[in-house]
Amino acid sequence: MRKAVINGVLFPALAVVLALAVFYFVRRRRRRRGGRSVLPSHGGGARADRLQAPGGSGGYVAGGEEALVRFPGGEALTVAAILEAPGEVVAKSAHSTLYRAGLSAGEAVALLRFVRPACAAGAEEAAAAARVLGAARHPNLVPIRALYVGPRGEKLLVHPFYAAGSLRRFLQEGINDSQRWEIICKLSIGIVKGLDHLHTASQKPIIHGNLKTNNIMLDADFQPRISDFGLYLLLNPAAAQEMLETSAMQGYKAPELIKMRDATRESDIYSLGVIMLEMLAQKEVVNDKPPNARDIHLPASFKDLVLERKISEAFSSELIKQSKNSGKEENLNAYFELATACCNPSPSLRPDTKKILKRLQDIAR
Repeated sequence: MRKAVINGVLFPALAVVLALAVFYFVRRRRRRRGGRSVLPSHGGGARADRLQAPGGSGGYVAGGEEALVRFPGGEALTVAAILEAPGEVVAKSAHSTLYRAGLSAGEAVALLRFVRPACAAGAEEAAAAARVLGAARHPNLVPIRALYVGPRGEKLLVHPFYAAGSLRRFLQEGINDSQRWEIICKLSIGIVKGLDHLHTASQKPIIHGNLKTNNIMLDADFQPRISDFGLYLLLNPAAAQEMLETSAMQGYKAPELIKMRDATRESDIYSLGVIMLEMLAQKEVVNDKPPNARDIHLPASFKDLVLERKISEAFSSELIKQSKNSGKEENLNAYFELATACCNPSPSLRPDTKKILKRLQDIAR
């Protein structure tokens, strides 16, 4: 009888204590996620009540273990909306994972790039990079809507979602539009406009560092948008170097570039030239199983084929056919010459974005 009484009192009491503990934990977590967060100021050790985000009304809000900076288009986003968004994995790399997520605020669907804590730069470096990258706005750039910095050092970048996918997917799927001369010209001009904005719009150029077809998204009307520009600034040196090594294996790395921190406008131009050649060839830059050694690297392979007058092997057969039917053979050859100039082994001999854009606009006429 006594045991039954004790059990009858003890278990309800424990249940009440447990319920209160859960309530307190949830309430504390919600408060912590409510957008009040901490990020070191750009100047050093001082904390700021509010740090203005470049180009927008959002900013860093001090007061907790997390940090959220909002840029134009992401003003309605909260930490909870970002972290609790249901999503699916789109792509993975050594340093980050890309998710397609449905947000409860702002845009219905967004891309979230999660940078792993072990690969991420520190909070101060992230703050400095966020100010630079978040200020970049251009019709041919993928904008950053928000940057979340977590208590373990993890970073989450919020971008718009583009249903048309990447330029790499567009070329790989062999869609007829990818072999239309006017589409190739439109894509090339748009990519160069976006890159020119990164290189020249601000006092200090923004170096992309990892330009490739997989980092160029497409609108429904084939308007290209460059993504992941300056992403290496959010990575620690080891992770940034691993990104460079991956770029080398894929064929986009300039030959003079040894360390990612030494990336320049000229190394970006080299990557651009490879992308242009890739659009002409309608094949990937590096073949996993090349028929012979010279086909390992697309720029060198192209040069060999053209020197040997084997143009039909260098360009897409459909492009050659179109150029002959429309009298655009000279334009096609001029495009090739411009692309190979971008891939010049000597960085000083590569044209800058202004010259490339003017030449492309002349070729497209």
